[in-house]
Order: sequence, then C-alpha cells, then structure tokens
Amino acid sequence: MSILFVLLMFLIILAAHYLRSQKEMPARPEVWAGPQAPRMEREYGFAVPQDYSFHPGHTWVLHETGESTRVGLDTFAANLLGNIEKIDVMSPNRWIRQGQRLMTIKGDNTSIDLMSPVEGVITAINQGLVDDPSLANRSPYKDGWVAVIKSPDFAINQKNLIQGSMVAPWMQNNISRLNSMVSQISPALAQDGGQPVSGVLARVTPEVREKIAKEFFLN
Repeated sequence: MSILFVLLMFLIILAAHYLRSQKEMPARPEVWAGPQAPRMEREYGFAVPQDYSFHPGHTWVLHETGESTRVGLDTFAANLLGNIEKIDVMSPNRWIRQGQRLMTIKGDNTSIDLMSPVEGVITAINQGLVDDPSLANRSPYKDGWVAVIKSPDFAINQKNLIQGSMVAPWMQNNISRLNSMVSQISPALAQDGGQPVSGVLARVTPEVREKIAKEFFLN
C-alpha cells in the first residue's frame, strides 16, 4: 500500500511540474509561412490549380483554414493585361461583398477593376505584390496572391463560383469568346489554345477594350 502511495505522489509531482513549465513557457509568435505552391493538373490544354474556385470576373479563392481564404487574379486576367504596372487593393479591415471591386489593375494605359470572389473582411494585403506587380504575371496562384479575406460564409459564396471539373471547360469557353471578339481586328491576337496573347487589352481599340472589360471582368 505504501508503494502505491509513493508512486501516486510521484505522478502528482510530475504533473504539477509539467503544468507549471507550460505556464512559464513564453508564447510563441504566430509565424505565417506563406502560400504553398498549388497542385496543377493539365485539363483541356490548361494548367488548372486544384482546390481553387473562380469568380466569373477572373479572380480566384482558396479556402485555407477556418474562415480564412486567400484570393488573387487568374492567368487569363494576367495575360489579357500583360505588363502590370500597379495594383491598388482595397484597404485591410474593410468588409467587402462577393462581386464588389477588390482591386484595380493598371498597365499599358489600361485600367481594369477585378471583383472579390467571396464576402468577408480583408485581413491582409500582399505587400510583395504591391511592390512588384509583375508577380501577378509570373506566379498568379502562389506568390502573386492579392489578399487574405476572413469569409464566414465561404461555403455559401462558393456555390456561386466555378470549381472542380467546371474550371477547364470554362477557361476554354473564355478563350473561344475572346478569339471571336479580337480575330476580326487582328488574327494575330487570336490564340488557338491556352491563355490569351499577352497584353491583348493594350493592343485593341478603346471600344473593343471596353467590350472585353464588360464581357470578362464584369466592369
């Protein structure tokens, strides 16, 4: 009986020491490792990032953890714009609706508004992208992300987005529609497959540019 008592007291002392050491341990600052490279799959001739959902206005959203989502612009938008010189993003701590203007992209005398794919509070802006807008062209689905949005209704918002097996056919349809709009002006601007010829918007007339903005970016 005395041996059991000694063992019990020993376990109690160990537990107390562990709890005290946990309380004394300084809190570790939260370290954000940044976005991971997306898993890409080749479909219909397009490199499609898996688990990404797309707004019809050519922005994407990736659900990360809890209510946190990361958003950006897709390769179709980046290619249409070509040389991106500046990206103005809505300020942090602001509530934004799905389909509301999230950013304005400027380049080659062209300015286009892009919409938020989800509703929520903007919690972070990619300062690296603001400082180097060309990241949107070089790495639109990783380093070129635009903002982090806390979206409590993401599951509801996602129902209005293009996702899964719908993405590649949607991309293909966009290319076909764009080709029909620009081929009459210059056959060289039409693309047989893949993404649009880089900088198309800067190479068409203002009237056609306005039509493209309305058709693909919902401006």
